[in-house]
Amino acid sequence: MQQYSVKTALQLLERTPGTLSSLLNELPDDWVMRNEGQGTWSPLEIMGHLIFCEKNNFFGRIRTILSDDDQKRLSPFDMSRQFEWIKGKNMSTLLTEFTDLRQQNLASLRSHPLSETDLHKTGLHPKMGTVTLQNVLSTWVTHDLSHTTQILRVMAKQYKEDVGPFIEYLRILN
Repeated sequence: MQQYSVKTALQLLERTPGTLSSLLNELPDDWVMRNEGQGTWSPLEIMGHLIFCEKNNFFGRIRTILSDDDQKRLSPFDMSRQFEWIKGKNMSTLLTEFTDLRQQNLASLRSHPLSETDLHKTGLHPKMGTVTLQNVLSTWVTHDLSHTTQILRVMAKQYKEDVGPFIEYLRILN
């Protein structure tokens, strides 16, 4: 297992917008608006979720943990608020907004470098209880990777019927 590194975490967070832009920008709507079935998300909805997280989740929680407040209560987060918010928006608009928000959040985070002591500071999560700054940063990175994987899986399944017998070798489709 890799030893935790703030530098690496920030590098990974910095790469997500470009990775998703390369993958999704200028694709036809039928690719970015399809999902895996009822109760699943399309790439467009996933991008909406990532933007909502940039605005309301990880960076806000980091600020709360680093603050001088006595009670460092982390705000609850609604993981499906993007559905109403993304109506009428296209993938290009969402990718640009995500990129801008991520750049702003990372610039703010880098403006006061984190110490080892900072990583052990805590906040009170509404469901998880006490969490450290390192927990939140690690979750932010893993959240990005998880949703990138989800997007890839949703897209791969668009050709599930077309790969024929090769499906045996394509674990992403099973």
